[in-house]
Amino acid sequence: MDQGDYNSPFQEAQLTKILLYSFLEKSSDCAFASELCALKNQLVSEQDDDEELQTDGNRFGQPEDIIYPNSDDEEIFRIIGAQLAEIGDQLAAEIDPSLVQNLVRLFIAKNMSKEAITNHLSQVVKEVVRRMPLEMEQERAMLVVAMVLAKKVANTVPSLLQQVFSTTVNYINQNLRDYVNNLEPER
Repeated sequence: MDQGDYNSPFQEAQLTKILLYSFLEKSSDCAFASELCALKNQLVSEQDDDEELQTDGNRFGQPEDIIYPNSDDEEIFRIIGAQLAEIGDQLAAEIDPSLVQNLVRLFIAKNMSKEAITNHLSQVVKEVVRRMPLEMEQERAMLVVAMVLAKKVANTVPSLLQQVFSTTVNYINQNLRDYVNNLEPER
C-alpha cells in the first residue's frame, strides 16, 4: 500500500479499528460475541456521526480535508485482520495466563490512566514477543500479540471489550503505525 494514502491520524485510527475488529470477529473461541456486536454498532455509529454534515457543508467535528477509508481499503484491512486472526489463534496458547490476568487487573483498576494501561500493554507485548520463538518479523509479532492479548482480556472479562479495544487501537497507532499502514494481504 502507498503510505501516502494514510496520512491523517483519523484515517489511521479508522483502519486500525477495522483491522482489530476483523481480527476479533474472525478469532476462534471468543466469549464476547454480544459485546462484539455492541462494539460493531458503536463503530458504525461513530462512522455515521463523523459523516454527519453541518449546515455549512462541513463534516461535523472533522476538518474538511479528512479522507475517509474507502471500501477497498476497508476490505483489505478486513482480509488482513482475518489472516492475522489465524496466526493469533496459533500463538494464543503461548501466552502466559498470568500476563493476561495482570492486564485484566489493570483494566479493572479505577485509578489507572489510559496512558498507563497502554504503556503496560506495550511492556507485556514486548515481553511476550521476547519469550516466543517466532518465525515472523518483529512488528508483525507485536501486532498479533497485542491483538491476542486484547482477545484474551475480553474473553476473561467480556464487559471490558470496549476499553480493551480502544487501548489496543491506541497502542497500535502509537507503536506500529508505519507497519500497519504498509500491510498487504497475504496471497
